[in-house]
Amino acid sequence: MEQNIGPVAGPAGLYVHIPFCLGKCSYCAFVSWPCRRPPAGYPAALLSQARQLAALPWSRQRCFTTIFIGGGTPTMYPAAVLNELLAELRQLFAISPAAEISLEANPDTLRPELLAELRRGGFNRISLGVQSFTDELLQKIGRRHDAVGARQAVAWARQAGFANLNLDLIYGLPGQSRRQWAADLAVALELAPEHLAIYQLTPEEETPLGRAVAAGELVLPDQDLCAEFEQDARRSLLTAGYEHYEVANYCRPGYACRHNLNYWHNGSYLGLGAAAVSCLAGLRLMNVASPGRYRRLLAAGRAPYAEAEALGLAASFRETVIMGLRLRRGLRLAELEQRFALTPRHYYGTILDELIAQGLLVMDHERIALSERGFALANQVLHRLV
Repeated sequence: MEQNIGPVAGPAGLYVHIPFCLGKCSYCAFVSWPCRRPPAGYPAALLSQARQLAALPWSRQRCFTTIFIGGGTPTMYPAAVLNELLAELRQLFAISPAAEISLEANPDTLRPELLAELRRGGFNRISLGVQSFTDELLQKIGRRHDAVGARQAVAWARQAGFANLNLDLIYGLPGQSRRQWAADLAVALELAPEHLAIYQLTPEEETPLGRAVAAGELVLPDQDLCAEFEQDARRSLLTAGYEHYEVANYCRPGYACRHNLNYWHNGSYLGLGAAAVSCLAGLRLMNVASPGRYRRLLAAGRAPYAEAEALGLAASFRETVIMGLRLRRGLRLAELEQRFALTPRHYYGTILDELIAQGLLVMDHERIALSERGFALANQVLHRLV
């Protein structure tokens, strides 16, 4: 039963970071820690920080409409641990009865009984890190599952009652051909997820894959081929009835990821866990990255923050514009002006005029958005507005 905590000032999201994996993929630059078994004391540390944050007046004035437990691989923990964590969060915060409650998972950690228990515990959306349905490519990037395992995980999730399913796919993998990418898209469409997140592989310097690419040991598809991959995905998914609602995200009508929409609208959220970030009306707090230090600080009754930043009005406006333009529908000008007393025209001046003249942005008296051409070149366009 949700706690009745009084007047609500506005909606917010809750992110919980569980940064443990059975193994670290060769391309992964995120904060994650490979281990055979995740530490038993970490969920208790999450709840200790949750109690600290729940005591803030800011938190007590919010209705939390989304919860996202991400990683890492949260499903390394038993369902009973994750369900207890969710139940405790419901007691500490005002969680909407219609909340979207998402859980990230890798196929190799899933079993039918675990998924059924998670569904009974209140999770209603699952996000599977599939990345590819081509075994050769999965092996090249250090994934622990194969195509059969990915298909099986989707089938088990459906059997458990998950009616809101996301699949992550990556293109631009080492040696990937256009035919392999078409085959991946065909399998994804056959599995009929409600949501697809489709990313281009980015070789980060500090990762094994990045080092292998720099040394010439692996060759990635060039940018022209990657552009074809992106267009192939867009064409296939739009034909199948998906909406391309954000630069890298597609959904069935009504299934946009509500938690991520809050990020793209530069909304407020709390972050629990090592390396998690909270954003409270312009105040940004980042937790320490080390899970061990995170636990020790909380065990000592201290806040686990590594840094804090108060964003000024102009910085918040700029960030809101950049994040919001990632959405197909863009931003409402009246909402921007009401929130910041600023408009894109006044803030960006000639830069805005140039992008409109180049056909990369469109703006009328109601909205500003990326054009069709600008949407395909989103990263380059948004870089001009930083």
